[in-house]
This record gives sequence, structure tokens and C-alpha cells, in this order.
Amino acid sequence: MKRNHVYPFTAIVGQEDMKLALILNVINPSLGGVLIKGEKGTAKSTAVRALAQLLPEMTVVNGCSFHCNPADESTLCENCTADLAKGRQLEITHRKMRVIELPVSATEDRVVGTLDIEHAIKCGEKKFDLGILAEANRNILYVDEINLLDDHVVDVLLDAAAMGVNTVEREGISYAHPAKFILVGTMNPEEGDIRPQLLDRFGLSVVVGGEHEIEQRTQVIKRRLTYEYNAEEFHAAYEAAQQKLAAQIIQARKLLPAVQIADELLVLAAKIAIELNVDGHRADITLIKAAQTLAAFDSHNKVVPADIKQAAALALPHRMRRRPFEESTLDMQKIDKLFEEM
Repeated sequence: MKRNHVYPFTAIVGQEDMKLALILNVINPSLGGVLIKGEKGTAKSTAVRALAQLLPEMTVVNGCSFHCNPADESTLCENCTADLAKGRQLEITHRKMRVIELPVSATEDRVVGTLDIEHAIKCGEKKFDLGILAEANRNILYVDEINLLDDHVVDVLLDAAAMGVNTVEREGISYAHPAKFILVGTMNPEEGDIRPQLLDRFGLSVVVGGEHEIEQRTQVIKRRLTYEYNAEEFHAAYEAAQQKLAAQIIQARKLLPAVQIADELLVLAAKIAIELNVDGHRADITLIKAAQTLAAFDSHNKVVPADIKQAAALALPHRMRRRPFEESTLDMQKIDKLFEEM
């Protein structure tokens, strides 16, 4: 039977941490993506595709290979910028956010794109063959089994995710294009680990597993079978919940820039990072960004201590010192003690 509907995000049973981490990155892409660790068959890819379908259509420049945002001139590609400079009006259209999948076998050229040097020499103009990062601009870039990806390719992905720009240089010729995307990586720790330096570059991380409560597992079975029998009817049953969550995300995006945080909570975040023996300052900064995003998602314009505590569980575990293949867990007693000392 042909299905016209992706499995609804709000119909996914359990996996609350994973769903929350994905939502926070959609609200605030500057968080730096999410790394999802766990066994297969735990709705990882389902959740990513469902989230993209949940969101409203975005405005893009019609015909632009990078789906530029016409409302933000600072992120336009070279072609769109040139059109504006010539006084041309950018034609707009609307489209859904997409999930771009990056295969484990992808080479660096396939990811970043390539410059045609021969064409540049003969014609005196740049010719750029698009890579996966061009497709990923303003979309979700999904990398399954990211721990099996070549380290150098992972470095390129994380650099582009942090900078929002992909720059390709060959033989003294360079080309840059916007590459703002939400990076979602998944991995099974039993199949290999990721270098700590790369782990630190992911904004948030979660560990997922199969449901162990009989009632929850039964719900997973029922909902999946119902969806496969009649996807359209199943989707209609969750339409109200989908619209409610989508509206909450849109409102959170608007509220986020106005969310305030007191200095005492900045101090608390620093104390938590020190107490948990986290290296560097990226952890502290991500912790604060995540707390602000949580506040916005809850329709608050001010961060409260509970936001810091919840954000710590998402932003810190993968940054804690550990032995290879050892799973990091937060010592909540240490964190609770710091809260008591406030």
C-alpha cells in the first residue's frame, strides 16, 4: 500500500530525551546538532523524518540550488547575492524541510562538492558541482552510523555545522556557499567509538534503548500496525497534536532571542562543568544555550534552575572524561548538591 504520510512525530512512544533533543535543535540550530547513541530499531530515523514533516513550509528562493532564505541577505549564496546587486527581485516559493542522508561510504568530494579546475582555466569562471552539504542547507543532515564514517569527513561536517558555511579550495581557487543545517548523528557504541574531540563538537547527546515496560512496548506494536494498515487515518488521528507541537516550536523560535538568564545561573553552569570535570568551555556555553531553548519551548522568557538541570543531562554526558567504550553518566548527586548551595 502506498503511504502518503510519514509516521507522526507525536505518535512515537517513549524516547522523550531523543525527541526533546531534536526539538531543541530545530528551535535553536546553533546548539550544534545531536548525537543519538543506542541499538537499532529504537525509532531514531523515524523521529528525524517525522520531525521534518512536522514543521511548516519555509520560504526559499525559487530555483536556487541552496534554497536560500530571501529574508536573510547575510546568508545568500553567490548567485542570489549577484541577482540582488543587479537589481533583480528574488522569486520566492515554499517547501518543506527535508532530511538529507549521508551514506557511511561518502567521500570528502561527495560531501563538500568539487570545483572544475579545467573549466575555470578555460572559461575564467567558477564551476561548482554540488555536494551533500549544498543539499543540506536549511535542512536536516542525517548520518546513520556516524562512528563508522571517516574521521576527516566527520571533521568537515562538524566544521560546516559550526560555521554555517562550506568552503572548497582547489589549486588556488575557492568557492563558498551557505551550509546551515541541523546535524543528527546516530551510532551503536558496540560497533566503535568516536574520538573525544569529535564528540565535544556535538551540541547534545542522548542514549536510546528499547522500551522495557510491557504497556509501552504494546503501544509501540499497536501504533505501528495501525499505521501500516491505514497511514492516512492514523495520521489524521494525530493531526491536532501535530499542529499543537508545531505551533509551540514556532512560538519558541520567536521567543528565544528574548530569553534572559541571571548571572547566578551562569555561575551555576560553570560550577557544574567544573564539578563534573568537563574539559574546555564549549560545554558551559552549550549548557546555557540549551537552557535558554528549553525556557523558550516552555513559553518562558527567563531561564530557571530546572532548565539548567535538564539541559545538563543533554549537553554534558558525552563531554565527560571516560575510558574508551565506557558510557558516561551524570552524577546527579553532585549536581543536586550544587543546586542546594545556591
